[in-house]
Amino acid sequence: MTLLRRFRLPMRLPILALLACVGLGGALWAQLDGAERGIPPIDSASALEVTGVEVDVSADTAQAARIEGWRRAMAQGWKMLWARTNNRPVAEAPSLPESTLSGIVSGVIIEQEQIGPRRYIARLGILFDRARTGQMLGVQGLVRRSAAMLVIPVMVTGGTSYSMEFKNDWQEAWARFRTANSTIDYVRVSGTGADPLLLNATQTGRRSRGWWRVLLDQYGAADILVPQVQLRRLWPGGPAEAIFTAIHGPDREMLGRFSLRAGDAAAIPAMLDEGVRRLDALFVRALEEGRLTPDPTLYIAPPPAELPPEELEEQARERREDSAADGPSAPITGAASAVRVQFATPDAEAVQRAEVAVSRVSGVTSAITISTALGGSSTMRVTYAGDPEALAAALRAQGWSVSVSGNNLSISR
Repeated sequence: MTLLRRFRLPMRLPILALLACVGLGGALWAQLDGAERGIPPIDSASALEVTGVEVDVSADTAQAARIEGWRRAMAQGWKMLWARTNNRPVAEAPSLPESTLSGIVSGVIIEQEQIGPRRYIARLGILFDRARTGQMLGVQGLVRRSAAMLVIPVMVTGGTSYSMEFKNDWQEAWARFRTANSTIDYVRVSGTGADPLLLNATQTGRRSRGWWRVLLDQYGAADILVPQVQLRRLWPGGPAEAIFTAIHGPDREMLGRFSLRAGDAAAIPAMLDEGVRRLDALFVRALEEGRLTPDPTLYIAPPPAELPPEELEEQARERREDSAADGPSAPITGAASAVRVQFATPDAEAVQRAEVAVSRVSGVTSAITISTALGGSSTMRVTYAGDPEALAAALRAQGWSVSVSGNNLSISR
């Protein structure tokens, strides 16, 4: 009996290890998928929206009062849209027949309504078809829009910050925000798949450009916007206070801040919706003031296009002629060496000019920029069949000012 008990524990170990692996695998899978993650944003690109249309209608029945309220809301919504688009008073807006309104209205949003036996009181939102309505608004000229901005909404509550890690009220508020009326080109993600791992609250605090370049390239954006809300509930189910902050770029430039208050827990979603609208107004104002320009350090230069063989031969002939015109170059001795060349890059064209100049030196087999800092100094890795002093002499012959420190060169015009 003792021998049997002695061997029972080792026989259980493989089973326990298997169960642990299954549990660990389930935990990892839960981090990437599940019902508690992902809110698809509303597609509002094809609609124009007017919100806050208030109606108070009485009729013989509740249904008749509601229909009449919606009819009046559509007429009032059209006038509000015309006045907002043309920057004119609502009283000057032209009236449209009911048949025309029915053709351009694509939907009615119920923000709040009270239905009585013979009365209908509501605050509604009206959606107008962009293609059909745009021809009737009389708008001329171009509308300035921002570059594509990746939106990472961050919510801070209970001492914890989170974004796409799981479903939350702040992510849902941005998902239902209709962006058609904004001049900001928002790139909103659903929060599924790898989004919780890539676009979390911790990522918004990183300033390293390398990882940001990868994320922006993956999501098709040019810069980052971080709308942040700090929510504090006074007691469960009671009033709540929120501080909203508009943040731009990987360096977390603050564009504005304001606070709102909700009377109880049921009013929190409406407060968050109002916060989204006000943050959008802050982003639009920053765009008009020129503060929402994309960070040039986040730009990934496209690879150079491959030239046909005849153009490559022509460039090689020009380099040979330029080398002959510059006079005899410094003698090349010794084995090939790797040299780092630092040069000023005020713009993207400066990178290409420096690479072409270094490539023209006889003995250079490759010249690749490994670090780009527009507005600062970039670094180029050069493979040269000779020593750095010989490379420096050849660059001086081209008119560069060169300083040498070991295998590192600093060049300037």
